[in-house]
Amino acid sequence: MSPNDAGLLVSMVAKGFGTVQVLRDVSLHVPRGEFHTLLGPSGSGKTTLLKIVAGFTPADRGAVMISGNDITDSLPEHRNIGVVFQNYALFPHMTVAENIAFGLKMRGVAKPKREQRVQEVLRLVRMTGFGQRRPSMLSGGQQQRVALARALVIEPELLLLDEPLSALDRRVRQEVREELKRIQAETGVTTVMVTHDQEEALFLADRVLVLEAGVVRQAGAPADIYRNPVDEFVAGFLGAINLLSVTFEGAAARIGGQVFLPPPELADTIAAGCKGPQTLAVRPEQMTVVPADGEKPPDAIAAWLIATEFGGPVVTIRVEVEGQPVSVLALSPDILAAGPWTAGKPVWLRIRQARLLP
Repeated sequence: MSPNDAGLLVSMVAKGFGTVQVLRDVSLHVPRGEFHTLLGPSGSGKTTLLKIVAGFTPADRGAVMISGNDITDSLPEHRNIGVVFQNYALFPHMTVAENIAFGLKMRGVAKPKREQRVQEVLRLVRMTGFGQRRPSMLSGGQQQRVALARALVIEPELLLLDEPLSALDRRVRQEVREELKRIQAETGVTTVMVTHDQEEALFLADRVLVLEAGVVRQAGAPADIYRNPVDEFVAGFLGAINLLSVTFEGAAARIGGQVFLPPPELADTIAAGCKGPQTLAVRPEQMTVVPADGEKPPDAIAAWLIATEFGGPVVTIRVEVEGQPVSVLALSPDILAAGPWTAGKPVWLRIRQARLLP
């Protein structure tokens, strides 16, 4: 791997505050041009890691490199990193154009070049014509774009985003994240974003790192982590999950007093000698439910309908299986056509995909 392809390398970084160990020998690699997200609950260490990369917080040990250059001890202004903060940190007394040009001015870039670059990034973030307005005259989404433009105008080697969409309402957040993805793809800037929102992480990232208590619990492509979580923490943090206690009996599985045929994808695991109680992790969309008519099919589980919750294009169906609550997600037209759905009625539940957790 050449230095230009190296992007960001973080090696065995640790950080503590007093007796609290916030990061525990964390390593990550963000190849040049990729978009990675650091996902985790409050206190997991993701923002501290971002501050260490930016140079705002020193690490107790470990190294940080960009494009093959060791920047562990470099000052923030010498790292050529663009940062977008959670509160945007725009200067209220400056116009949009002056805010964006600030970093260039500090670098001694001549005024004609500054003005040219400001107009270029205004076009990039689709804010042409807003240069003379002040931040107070902008919506939250527009302020976020200005903050992004200010970070990009210096042509950074690395872009760091600290929960940049958290202050926006849901509709605006969805619009801005689509713009963020477009802008990152157009510029090709290596990007790391901190978030606690799993939907944002899965939508935006080429690769997701899930942190908990200062440790990377799992790293990988969004679809892989979502479908194949390594443990219950990751499974639950990346969206709704049903955790069912099962045991295997030959090629069949038992849940409570019921025996059923599990999904074919588990056949190899079962054949390898999976013994004793196991936890079966099933996403709500990996199951189907139909009214119980006739004899129970061999791959179905008998359940009782608790409630249906209409959510526009999808419906959440809540059932009970051997005393365990289970949620199923289905498309509205399919469920409405199969109705009526009455609480307390028996239903057949089928598991189409699942994963065994350790």
